[in-house]
Amino acid sequence: MSPPDAAGPADAAAGPAQEPEPALARGADRALVAAARHSAGRTAAVLGCTLAAAAAALAEPAVLGRTLDLLLRADPSGPAWTLLCAAVIAAEVALDAAAARLTGEVDGRSTALLRRLGLARLLGTAPHHAARHAPGESAARLTAHAAEAGKVPTAVAHGVAALLPPLGAVAALFLIDPWTALTFLLGLPLLVLLLRAFTRDTLTSVSRYQQVQLATAGRLVEALAGARTIAAAGTAADRERARILARLPELGAEGRRMWQVYGGTTARSSALMPMLLYAVLAVGGIRLSAGAIGVGELLAALRYAGLAAGVGAVTGALAGVVRGRAAARRTAAVLALPRSATAAPTCRTAGRAPWSCVT
Repeated sequence: MSPPDAAGPADAAAGPAQEPEPALARGADRALVAAARHSAGRTAAVLGCTLAAAAAALAEPAVLGRTLDLLLRADPSGPAWTLLCAAVIAAEVALDAAAARLTGEVDGRSTALLRRLGLARLLGTAPHHAARHAPGESAARLTAHAAEAGKVPTAVAHGVAALLPPLGAVAALFLIDPWTALTFLLGLPLLVLLLRAFTRDTLTSVSRYQQVQLATAGRLVEALAGARTIAAAGTAADRERARILARLPELGAEGRRMWQVYGGTTARSSALMPMLLYAVLAVGGIRLSAGAIGVGELLAALRYAGLAAGVGAVTGALAGVVRGRAAARRTAAVLALPRSATAAPTCRTAGRAPWSCVT
């Protein structure tokens, strides 16, 4: 906590009237659901494109393996399968590009909705309720945090699609050769534990970082509003600068912690995945020498093992959802402000929860 002499009026106003954390969490989730419904068609298109791209990625190893076997046997259908390989790869690239284009559009619409609802609620509440949050905190909640929260709908869509390649790849490994699949599955519990620890640690560090960021932003805006008074006082400038930057070391520590969590997960997954691939390669080579699988099947097995070990895509999607939900809680604190009795309705659903106003 900051020392007593470093606390300003904004800190005192923001402290006692905060919403309970469980209530903010529920409000944030409802706001995110409203944002997803606001762009439901586009969000569904993002999900469809990412799922189709994942399906193309799953088909690619099988098509490559089959093509290699045909070319090694000088089969007349080899050139046709080569064209099929090119078509599958082109489809995957095109679908990924379409998903990226739609993702940016949905993120922008969702962010705009959250900001519009938050600003309407902030302007429609009584002044003493608005004073719960310092001006800098409110600005941060409706800008940076709303933008992060607006990415959640597409992050969920990408996360769902990211599960398809690993699950489909494990099934394909069993179809190619059960022994190679069992070899890969031996390391699967370690991947699950890795993802679980990453999600837990990331949520904690992101929440703390955003909380300190809000406090610092509030003090900065308060100082900017009284810049002339501070300049006239002369010696007060140094004290005000110290007050604004008092929690900067804590902010830096939480930021480094976030990167340490991400870096540690990346390092462990980078060590685990090659070990799994080498194990699959070793068992696949033994099965190839025994005549149980062909060269093309071994190539497909290696590619599928790489897809099944693709924890990076799942980790990235989880990180986006975790960051977005933590940011949504900050924005939901503005949406939770009570509406003034004299305030005009801000949407057709006046009288209902603020996150239901999506028009």
